[in-house]
Amino acid sequence: MNKLRDQKYYLLYNGSSILILALINALKQENIIPVIKDRGESARLAGFGVISPMVQEVYIHSDELKKGKKVLEQLF
Repeated sequence: MNKLRDQKYYLLYNGSSILILALINALKQENIIPVIKDRGESARLAGFGVISPMVQEVYIHSDELKKGKKVLEQLF
């Protein structure tokens, strides 16, 4: 069961943590609060090897998807 999918959150972008920080700031300026998923950090905290360090995913709610895509296009 994927909780993000069940709550209608959609992947907007995945990439390096540096680019993600810029995207988060741009989204927050538009009053969009993203959910950040960091599989590498989760694996590290659980004691597993890190497959892809410094790669994160940004999810936003379906209600904000159109606005979020516009922010993404303007930023990158």
